[in-house]
Amino acid sequence: MRKPKQEEKVKGVYEHPSGSGVWWVHYYADGKRHREKAGRKSDAVALYQKRKADARRNLKLPELVPGKVVTFGHLSVMAVEHAKTHLKTTHDYVAKDVVLREPFGNRPADAVTPQEIDQFLSRHCKTPATANRYRAYFSLCYRLGMENGKTTVNPARLVRMRTEHNARMRFLSRAEYTKLLSIIRRDNPEQVPAFILSVYTGMRWGEQFSLEWGQVDLKRKVIRLTKTKNGSARNVPLNTVAQETVTQHRAVVPHDAGDPVFPRPGPRSDCRWWFAPALIEAKITDYTWHNNRHTFCSWLAMAGVSTKEIQVLAGHKTITMAARYAHLSPEATASASERLVIA
Repeated sequence: MRKPKQEEKVKGVYEHPSGSGVWWVHYYADGKRHREKAGRKSDAVALYQKRKADARRNLKLPELVPGKVVTFGHLSVMAVEHAKTHLKTTHDYVAKDVVLREPFGNRPADAVTPQEIDQFLSRHCKTPATANRYRAYFSLCYRLGMENGKTTVNPARLVRMRTEHNARMRFLSRAEYTKLLSIIRRDNPEQVPAFILSVYTGMRWGEQFSLEWGQVDLKRKVIRLTKTKNGSARNVPLNTVAQETVTQHRAVVPHDAGDPVFPRPGPRSDCRWWFAPALIEAKITDYTWHNNRHTFCSWLAMAGVSTKEIQVLAGHKTITMAARYAHLSPEATASASERLVIA
């Protein structure tokens, strides 16, 4: 009687259960054993050869193995977390993350081109300054991505900066300030301290509305800002008006060290819901909350304060930023010209 022909053994391929005609493969990759059901023996042999080839390919050319795709949305989340960790002013970062989520959020980060970023800036941003702020945000996202091994390119670097025209910086005249203050005091009296302090200290929105009472020292007449937009700490001196405003405000709100100085109650977390209607009634156009900072610097310039002193008081990183205010007052310019006249 002829003995049944024994199946030739093939490395990495085995039948299970024996005699079932169902073949499996087993192989090792990254020090781990893997098993897969293949079906016919010929299919198992082919599958084993493919899996071993894939393992060798991963070992010799790991850069060719497809991995998890990193999206721009992932980089944007990293940028927001970076701002929350290292900066006090996170509002702008969160807002930009929301705006960019729809057009770029699900896009592979490495697939976004400089042309696409430039086109977005042209469509979405109304002013060169806004476009440059968004460009900087794109660049931050990719820089953090490169530092953390998520991407190898930064397309924002190849996007040209827009030329910002800062010849005219909108600020309030004393009459406009008085009129606007009276409207705010009538309609939203609880917001008066925030408005006065903004004008008389020049603090940025994020600096002021992240402020806690532990940072306010009324005895020394100073506010300590530990984290600012440019990354450096600074002290904000309280002049007589600012000190009186803070003292009165402290008497009517919770003021433990960790309590916010301005809790921001209202339908929205920003100031537009009460500030914009006041501007309309006062017939003040082309003005936003940030322009309170321009008002602060402009009034300093009109009072004869030097450019260097304005830089320090406003917390500008360079003196060039403060120099923009030197020409904002016709009265100051006329006064300087009058010095040429010999009595």
